[in-house]
Amino acid sequence: MPLENIPRTIWWEDGKVMLIDQTRLPLVGDVLVCNSHEGICIAIKSMAVRGAPALGVAAALGIALWVVEETFDIYDNREFLRALDLVAYEIASSRPTAANLAWGAERIRRLAHDNRELPLDELRELIVTEALAMQAEDEERNRQIAANGAELIEPDSRILTHCNAGSLATVYYGTALGVIFTAHEQGKIAKVWVDETRPMLQGARLTTWELRMAEIPHTLIADNMAASIMRSGEVDAVIVGADRIAANGDVVNKIGTYGLAVLAKEHGVPFYVAAPTSTVDLTVAKGDDIEIEERDPREVEGFTVSGLIEPDSDDLTKALEMLTEEGPYALPVARGHQLQISQKGDVYQFDAWFRVAPPGTEVYNPAFDVAPAEYVTAVITECGVARPDYAVSLAKTCSGAGGLDEIRRG
Repeated sequence: MPLENIPRTIWWEDGKVMLIDQTRLPLVGDVLVCNSHEGICIAIKSMAVRGAPALGVAAALGIALWVVEETFDIYDNREFLRALDLVAYEIASSRPTAANLAWGAERIRRLAHDNRELPLDELRELIVTEALAMQAEDEERNRQIAANGAELIEPDSRILTHCNAGSLATVYYGTALGVIFTAHEQGKIAKVWVDETRPMLQGARLTTWELRMAEIPHTLIADNMAASIMRSGEVDAVIVGADRIAANGDVVNKIGTYGLAVLAKEHGVPFYVAAPTSTVDLTVAKGDDIEIEERDPREVEGFTVSGLIEPDSDDLTKALEMLTEEGPYALPVARGHQLQISQKGDVYQFDAWFRVAPPGTEVYNPAFDVAPAEYVTAVITECGVARPDYAVSLAKTCSGAGGLDEIRRG
């Protein structure tokens, strides 16, 4: 399976954090270079990097980046730790719902405080080493989740998935989509149904792209088609990722997940959640206690598109050169639409937002919803598969995760 065609999502290179800009996929493959922790925060808020496991590593690498690039004038350990606490809080607050973001920041913060007596240079080195270790651990963890989950998949299965819980949502390989990758290698996948995932279309833009790269048969559907497909008996299992899992097994994931969980139960279809133990938050009793992020109304009012213009004539090349010779050019499009053109090597990139709803329309745009534990067949983690009663099984599963239970409880 040509999974190697899928790039790594986020990595450390020469003291910088490199990441794939997922807001422009699949037509534009930009790599963002972050040289400050503020850059990481912007990437997180804009969803250039997204997905619970990837966010956990982004938090750790963001703090490591701060250590390398922004602490030259700090010589005292206590001052260093006070500043680190503020940076960790800033990064963890970039998006409020995903558990892994806070988990990644807290893991580095706690490591620093536990080693506060080290000489400052050694403490800095230790933090960077830990962040890089977390990057490596993520892929290993995801591959184990995939192996555990693939055991639940029957031969010739037709799987429905929502949003993107693939390699792009992790450092590499994926959670829910990782299960599908491994099950496909075992010859078990007949087809994958891909929800488009309104309003940001992560399924249409990202999941289909990964499945195409991996050469796995798939069909894209609008979110509101899932019920009809299940009713017709064309779905054998639903597999999704998670942004946070409460102690009782309630699952917070991309908006639309709750509806799928209800549909799956109604139609007798297993509903599986694939996530690392770092996504399980034992400090939260139930899903309703978790803050749900609300995002920019423009995500619902219209749609964003990015692409490339490849000039096919000298006249078009000259025209585009004139427009962009002083930098990106914003075209004056009427009625609130936005369109910007910028030069990118021998081609020209365009980024646009087009309004669909009338101006002044009231918008409600929650990024996530809660699928109650009663609808969840099983939670697949790197430490095993948890089943009801989740209050017992999740605590037991996390206790075998090398101390992750203690980190979450702390």
